[in-house]
Amino acid sequence: MALRDRLAADERHDEDNDLAKVYRERLLEEIDVDELARLSPAQRRVRLERVLSRLLSVDGPVLSARERGALVQRITDDALGLGVLEPLLADESITEIMVNGPDDVFVERYGKVERVPARFASAEQLYQTIDRIVSQVNRRVDESSPMVDARLPSGERVNVIIPPLALDGPTLTIRRFPTPYRMGELVDRGTLDVTTASLLAACVRARLNIVVSGGTGSGKTTFLNALSGLIPDHERIVTIEDAAELSLQQGHVVRLESRPANVEGRGAVAIRDLVRNALRMRPDRIIVGEVRGGETLDMLQAMNTGHDGSVATVHANTARDALGRLETLASMSELDLPSATLRDQINSAIDLVVHLERAQDGSRRVLEVQAVTSRRREEYALTPLMRFVAEPLGPDRTVAGRFVPEPVPDDLLERLHRAGETVLTASAPAGPGEPVAAGGAS
Repeated sequence: MALRDRLAADERHDEDNDLAKVYRERLLEEIDVDELARLSPAQRRVRLERVLSRLLSVDGPVLSARERGALVQRITDDALGLGVLEPLLADESITEIMVNGPDDVFVERYGKVERVPARFASAEQLYQTIDRIVSQVNRRVDESSPMVDARLPSGERVNVIIPPLALDGPTLTIRRFPTPYRMGELVDRGTLDVTTASLLAACVRARLNIVVSGGTGSGKTTFLNALSGLIPDHERIVTIEDAAELSLQQGHVVRLESRPANVEGRGAVAIRDLVRNALRMRPDRIIVGEVRGGETLDMLQAMNTGHDGSVATVHANTARDALGRLETLASMSELDLPSATLRDQINSAIDLVVHLERAQDGSRRVLEVQAVTSRRREEYALTPLMRFVAEPLGPDRTVAGRFVPEPVPDDLLERLHRAGETVLTASAPAGPGEPVAAGGAS
């Protein structure tokens, strides 16, 4: 039965493709491209929908109102948007779109991946969609440049990889970012507890340097956005990213984005160049979306030379691994520094590590918060401030547990006190109805 349904679905899909192709060609014959170019995007869509409706009314096949509307939308999406991806981009419950080929489309909803019936008419149509995406940001993808990271005008992050690197055909991945959450909203969603949120809010206002670590898809960017929202509005913030994803709401924000090389292999601007330039821009805080290489050393030096309160993310499996990862990345600079010197830089620069995890059920939460208590060239020493203790998985496979606060070290309490901050401690946890922190994410 499943095979019969699949064959019937394939047949309907082929018929829909043929019909869409016929009326796409008819549409091109009817419209004035020069006139269309002078219209706004909304006016173009209305114009094409009217022309298509007229063509289908005159000599189109017998279709229900719903089928006709779907056909008009599909052809218009192909002409003006991203074709079969448009309905997926319009679905706010979808956070990731993964296209493994013309007939193989998956999405992530609420942390879980599922296949969807959306399909491209052909590999050629998929290539056309990819070209339309990358051309919007002045990038290109071809055999000489088969990988590209880009960003849609609406903010989604896009990764493309094509043959010969992708053995089974072009692959397209689009990551969507929801409306930025404030820290209080993350508490409501169970990402962390109110006691930890209160502590982090105080640490941000006290200008501690914080590293957010975690694996791919663990929610680092979402958490970084919420954490950055705790920075006082009057401060000058410079954000540095490979593909702009952060959406800070403060009034004095300068956003910088790296740039790949052009067709001639020139004009590349790396994250490291932007970090160095940011130091000349009189920033109060520097936020690096993700450190991946030699720019880590520049960031550490900035944190050690008066740019307190800076924040960055890094891929790592635990909070302790994050420090080792920073050391490895810092060693990738052109300066041949011994490990002891890099360890000195990290111990002096980093105050807190916040580690996130994506659980088996797709939920994302803060797994641990650790204070860096080692000094100078000592081996890394971390003091836990909070840890999430998970319960055994039940029949519904939902991850549950509790956030366990730990005593805050005296040195950290003293530093917060000097900055005029008081925090909720493990011995005096917040009640369910208490605010995240006075002056926090409002």
